[in-house]
Amino acid sequence: MTEQLRIGIVGAGLMGHGIALALARGGQQVAVTDAFAAARQSVIGRIADSLKTLGESDSGISAILQNITVADNVADAVRQADAVFEAAPEKLDLKQAIFAEIEEHASGNCILASNTSVMPITGIMSRLRDRNRALGTHWWNPPHLIPLVEVVSTEWTDDAVADRMMRLLAEIGKTPVRVKKDVPGFIGNRLQHALWREAISLVENGICDAEAVDTVIKSSFGRRLAVLGPLENADLVGTDLTLDIHENVLFDLESRKGPSPYLEKLVEDGRLGMKSGEGFRTWTSAEADKVRARVASHLTRLDSILED
Repeated sequence: MTEQLRIGIVGAGLMGHGIALALARGGQQVAVTDAFAAARQSVIGRIADSLKTLGESDSGISAILQNITVADNVADAVRQADAVFEAAPEKLDLKQAIFAEIEEHASGNCILASNTSVMPITGIMSRLRDRNRALGTHWWNPPHLIPLVEVVSTEWTDDAVADRMMRLLAEIGKTPVRVKKDVPGFIGNRLQHALWREAISLVENGICDAEAVDTVIKSSFGRRLAVLGPLENADLVGTDLTLDIHENVLFDLESRKGPSPYLEKLVEDGRLGMKSGEGFRTWTSAEADKVRARVASHLTRLDSILED
C-alpha cells in the first residue's frame, strides 16, 4: 500500500499541474500554489481536463481531485509538507528566491525538489541553509503522461533523501532514475540533444531535408526505442559490431561545441517553429494542432500497451 504523504507544489502551470495530477492520482495529498491568481483559480479545472484525456471516469476524477487543495501562498502550501516540488519558470534568481521562502516555512524534514530540464541543481540550491535535503527532479513534459523522472543529486544531497524521493516516485507509478552527478542536461536531455545536434547538421549540410530526418527516425529505430534502449541494442547486436560501426561513423558526426549556425539563423529570422508557423518546416495552425493531438494520443496508448 502506498504511503500517503503531504506534498507541496509551487507553480501551477504546464508542469506544475501535471506533477500535481500525477501525485494526487498516486494517492498523495497535494497542496498547490502559484504566484498568479489566474493559475491558482484554473488549476483544478485543468487537472480535471487532463484526467479526462487519460480516460478517468467522473467518479475517478472526483476522487483524485479530493486529494488536491489550492493554497493562496507558498507558506500555506509547504508548511505541513513532507516534500515540496518547485515548478517555476527556468530563471535562476526566481528559483533561488522561491526556495528561500520554502525553506523559511517548510519543516526541517521536508525534502526540497526543483523541477528543471537543464538548469544546474547545484546553482539553484546553493543558497539554502540545509542543502543536504535538496535535489532535482526532472519531470518530462507532459509529466502526467511521461513515466520518467530524473532524480538529480548535488554534491550535498544526502543519499537517504534521494532514496526517499526514488521510493515516493516509484510508489505513484513513475519511473525514477538516479542521476549521481549534477551535469548539464542530466541524462535524458544530453542523449536527446546529441541526436538533435546531428539531425540539424544533416539538414544544415544539405544531406537531406527536415522531413527526411523525422521520417527516418519515426520509421526505423524510433519504433523500438520505447522497448529497447541503445545500450540494450548494442548488447543485442554485439559490442564487436557496435565497435566496428563506431570506427566507421563517429569520426564524421557533428562535434561542434556550440549551437548550430543554422539554428541560430532560424531564431534570428523569427522562424520559431509551430508557434510562428515556420521553423525547420512550415506549419499551419491545423497541422500543429494535429501533431500535438497525435503525440498525446500516442503517449496515452503507449502507456496502456506497456502496462499490459
